[in-house]
Amino acid sequence: MKKTILLFLTFVSLLNAQEIYATFNVVAVKNAKLAFVAGGIVKDINANIDSIVKKGDILASLNNDDIKALLDNAKTTLKFAKRNLDRQKKVKKFLDQGKFDLVLSNYEKAKNNLAYQQALYDKTYLKAPFDGIIYYKDIEIGDAVSGMMLKTVFKIQSLHERKLVLEFDQKYNKIVKVGDTFNYKIDGDNKTYTGTISKIYPYANFNNRKIRAEVKAKDIVVGLFGDGTIITDKK
Repeated sequence: MKKTILLFLTFVSLLNAQEIYATFNVVAVKNAKLAFVAGGIVKDINANIDSIVKKGDILASLNNDDIKALLDNAKTTLKFAKRNLDRQKKVKKFLDQGKFDLVLSNYEKAKNNLAYQQALYDKTYLKAPFDGIIYYKDIEIGDAVSGMMLKTVFKIQSLHERKLVLEFDQKYNKIVKVGDTFNYKIDGDNKTYTGTISKIYPYANFNNRKIRAEVKAKDIVVGLFGDGTIITDKK
């Protein structure tokens, strides 16, 4: 009896289902163009095309001996400013308030200068913003880079996470819903795959007036394309 009811409900569902044609392109879920925001000469390169990297890995660095010297000097200045402040705190009740405020001010300035020099130093390193794979490289040791004219030197994308960016006729914009099934084939591959719509863009493509949507996928080569049908409810 239960099997009969299930078959009946499935049959009713199929009667109410509507197939909507859609095309798609494969893109990475995460994708970033990386550039140095500081100027200098490239000292080291630690990544190449097809390198798999982790978030925070150093991809390349600039000559930074001068900035490192300023950073070390800032650390020394802060160390002695802190010692002086600690010393003055012990005898604060015997000090003129103005003199103590000056000591405190010098300490705060030294702390701020260290933070500034550390930020300049950090900018001489280009790091991976997330786990992924490098798929573009335009940098060599000895190259001069300018923080005033940003130039993309690496492109990185997520290693496995992909999404299909669908396009379908705008007349279906009130019919297609998040959660609808998408059956599709990749161009050149006869196998049929199934995914679920996870996002629908709230606007139409200005070039062709079609609506876009996304379907999550894994381990598909970025740049491939194909087509399929969205299975949705007629209601």
